[in-house]
Amino acid sequence: MTEMTILDDRSRSAEQLAELDRRAIIHPHTTIGAPAEPVIFDRGEGAVLWDVQGKSYLDGTCGLWQCPVGHGRAELAEAAAAQIRRLEFYSSFGDYSNEPSIALADRLLRLAPPGLEKVFFTNGGSEGNETAIKLARLAQHHAGRPERTVILSRTAGYHGMGGASLAATGIDALRQGFGPLLPDVEFLGKPHGLHHDTDTLIAELERRIAELGADRIAAFIGEPVLGVGGMVPPPPDYWPRVQEVLRRNDILLILDEIVTAFGRVGHWFAAEHYGIEPDMIVTAKGLTSGYIPMGAVLVGRRVLDLVDGAWFPHGFTYNGHPVGAAVALANLDILEREELLARASAVGARIMAGLAPLAELDHVREVRGAGLMLGIELDRDAASVQSGARADGLIVRAAGSNIVISPPLVITDEQADTLVRLVCEHVAAAGD
Repeated sequence: MTEMTILDDRSRSAEQLAELDRRAIIHPHTTIGAPAEPVIFDRGEGAVLWDVQGKSYLDGTCGLWQCPVGHGRAELAEAAAAQIRRLEFYSSFGDYSNEPSIALADRLLRLAPPGLEKVFFTNGGSEGNETAIKLARLAQHHAGRPERTVILSRTAGYHGMGGASLAATGIDALRQGFGPLLPDVEFLGKPHGLHHDTDTLIAELERRIAELGADRIAAFIGEPVLGVGGMVPPPPDYWPRVQEVLRRNDILLILDEIVTAFGRVGHWFAAEHYGIEPDMIVTAKGLTSGYIPMGAVLVGRRVLDLVDGAWFPHGFTYNGHPVGAAVALANLDILEREELLARASAVGARIMAGLAPLAELDHVREVRGAGLMLGIELDRDAASVQSGARADGLIVRAAGSNIVISPPLVITDEQADTLVRLVCEHVAAAGD
């Protein structure tokens, strides 16, 4: 007789589950050997989660920005089940393919900004940025410019936990202790309106290109709106001016839309919001609303022309997973049918209006946002806001001195008002 799993046997108490968790699991971004008391989630619906003790939480972070359509969508479970019954998986290496991934690639390219013509599937965001960085370097090499290896990134940018993606991440605390990372990554200033106007940021970019030599630079990678770095929208004219400088110097632009794509800022892609046409867009998270791990790199004509005829010895076992693609297609249906892109703009404005008075507090530096990406920057560590809000049934995320807020796009007006009330209470208390 086989041993029962937790899914078969619901008789374990919350305390037993917590003890098993502490004993058996290494959680991401925790201190090894000092496990905290876990919050063990049992189920979710819309913008609400319940733990195994029955306590409810308003999800103010979408987990890690990944569930625009909310929790508990039966139609996504049904799409996965139907595809598993038909074809659960087969490799897409070489000339193998499957119908859902073909349909998804076609749909993504029809939604994408002009100039993006091919899709490379991944399992998530870090893999997407690994892929884009490798493609950028391969493109330059294949075009007869092997000296173009430098990747420009930015302080406070977050691009993942892989080899190249971590090297391009401009958050020092995440890079420490892992030894030498991918060479030839150069960091620019944080595009933060509190500290730098666009003229200053563009002057820095042009100066760095002149110092390094444009003929050494492969690509520039950046999030349209900084996520982990504090939900920081750049000045409105920043991205068009960055794109102009890069094109003038024949440098590729990789837009990391792992967080911003699929409605988070009120558009399918933030590239539309900022009026730019990147050479590659990296996506994940909202592609399937997190129901199945999946990502996609959208590749533009400039890159395709440079790599034409090159062998690309790169891939992951689960590239183009048919179940992930089926779920993604159903997820895109929900986003369209329920008009959630417009909802992100409307409810984002509602929450922003409710949070705006916090900017008058002495210990609050800034309240900012774009769509349903909102941030509050304090002059001190924000951990007490996260812990206090969670005790009151609201999940928000502290990132250093920043509180980041990114609820599901399906959050109701009433839930949005509750979020505002609790955040305001705990941010105010942090000043005492």
